[in-house]
Parts: sequence; C-alpha cells; structure tokens
Amino acid sequence: MTESKSMILGCAGKSLTRDEISFYRSECPWGFILFARNIGEAEQIRDLVAAMRDCVERPEAPVFIDQEGGRVQRLRPPLAPNYPAGGALGALWRNDHDAGNRAAWLMARLHAFDLLRYGITADCLPVLDVPIEGASDVIGARAYGKEPRAVIELGRAAAEGLMSGGVLPVMKHIPGHGRAFADTHFELPTVDASMSDLQRHDFAPFRELNHLPMAMTAHVVYSAIDPKNPATTSGKVIDEIIRGEIGFDGLLMSDDTSMKALSGDFPTKAAAILAAGCDLVLHCNGVFEEMVGIASRTTGLEGTSLQRAQRALTYIKNRDRADETEIRAEFATYFDAVA
Repeated sequence: MTESKSMILGCAGKSLTRDEISFYRSECPWGFILFARNIGEAEQIRDLVAAMRDCVERPEAPVFIDQEGGRVQRLRPPLAPNYPAGGALGALWRNDHDAGNRAAWLMARLHAFDLLRYGITADCLPVLDVPIEGASDVIGARAYGKEPRAVIELGRAAAEGLMSGGVLPVMKHIPGHGRAFADTHFELPTVDASMSDLQRHDFAPFRELNHLPMAMTAHVVYSAIDPKNPATTSGKVIDEIIRGEIGFDGLLMSDDTSMKALSGDFPTKAAAILAAGCDLVLHCNGVFEEMVGIASRTTGLEGTSLQRAQRALTYIKNRDRADETEIRAEFATYFDAVA
C-alpha cells in the first residue's frame, strides 16, 4: 500500500474506467466523492465504492457525498427519501427550538442509515453559512436560518446525528459563505464586511462547532482579511481566522477546485491550496486530465495533516444502536412526507 496523497477525487461515471483505476492505484487519493452522475442502482453504487477502495488498498478510505436535503441531495428515491432543506428545519426551530433540534438530529441520523447502506462514510453537512438579505441563492434555503443561534444549534444536532450513525460530518463553508453575492460555481465573490461583523455573524457557527472533525473552505475573498485571495488559497485566512480566531484544528479540505471561483490551471490551484494550509484538495467533476493536473502538485498526506485525518476517522468508530424504523417514524411526526 502506497502513501495516501492529500486529495479527494471524483470519477466520471457509474463505474471506473481503466484509466481511472490505473490513476487511482498510482496516485492513491485519501478519499473519493460521489455526485448524481455516479448514482444508478443500489448494487452499482456499492460496486463503485468498493472499486474505489480497492484501488487505494484501504477499506476505510472515506467516500464523501453531498446529502443535505432539499435541492442538494445526490441520493434520491428509491435509494433514499427526499428530505427537507435546512431552511425547513430552521422554520421548525423558530417555532419550537427543541423540536427543530430533534428533527435535525433525526434527519442526519437517517442520512447515516441511507449512506452506509451503499458504503458512503462522509457527508458534506452541516451547512453553517448564515445568509444575509440579498446574498446569492447558492446557499439560500440550504442554510438553517439567518440568525447564528439557529445555525449553531441545528448544525450541532446534524453533526451529532451523522456521527451517531457512523458517518463523518464536514461543516461548510468555513469561515462563512452567507454574505457572498455571487455563485462560486461561476465566479469569485468578494465580501466587504468589517472584521467585527464577520466575527459576530459569519464566524460564530464555526467557532461554536470548532471541535468537529472536518471542515470545507469557502471560495470567497474577505477584503477585511486578505483582499487578494479567497479563503481556500489564503494563508492569512487559514492561519489567522480558521485556525486562530475560529480555533478549528480539524481536517481542512478545500471546496471543489473545478469551480470557476478559483483561477489558474489545476496544478497551480492544488499547489496554492496546500501552501495556504489546507490539508486536502478536493476535485469533483471527474474530468481525467484535470485530476492528473491536481495529482501532479499534490503531496503525500503526512505530519499534522495526517494526524488530523487519522483523528477524524476516529469520530465514526462507535455507531449507536438506533432502530431505523423507530427513527423514521419519529421523524415523520415532524415531516411526514418523507417517512
């Protein structure tokens, strides 16, 4: 078994090509990520996940997915129910804090049942962004609410529900995407809020949940901190804000390097992300030539980054013994359409 490289990669389709198999075997990414294009039938998903792990000779290699609920949900019926978006949990929370928190835990626990059924062990959830009025709807209803307290409580419940079920949570998009007026899939947003506003509003959920094992960066420029670089490639943001102000010492992965918010070729992006202080480079779209470029400048996972990766996986060693039927029945008392 070769040393894992500091990257999480996708693949092009519903099964691995010969080129992908050879590439993964030689480059040994630490983890993988699935998207809707990779999802077909139940057995096909299990076979794909197993093939990915076979390539890197690590049965515990994490496989990630975005399974939030609402419009961002890669597993759909009949593979998994359609779940409500984070905003629906927030609406419930505003009426009854305890009910909202319980529903968030239950829904995340159900995600864990759904994901582990196919061998998927990490969910890019909770969304801890706190949107402001007029911001891009790239976050929108994915957010739990527009007040930090709702985001903190519901995000905590969701993370705990995932971990109780043996699935690794990834909080996103640190240090906060809620003020972005552009969609990072297509362009790079700049946030001009003052440091005091960022500390009070945007950073608060991440600071409160800084004990969680993993986080994903925001491709957002914060002019009060580093006016030239997005958080993903800003050593100043990562060192002074994410590691310092927020106090997060877990495993830090970039958001997707194939998004248009990041400029430059893929080797340059990968090198800049790691140099800034991210532990892992994420590449999602499965374009083979781009993955080759990422791998060419990605180093082995070692030192503090390796320790963080090893520590993250310990968070999901001890699953609870919750009964899925009972959990679904209780969740149906809050959102009966998805029971």
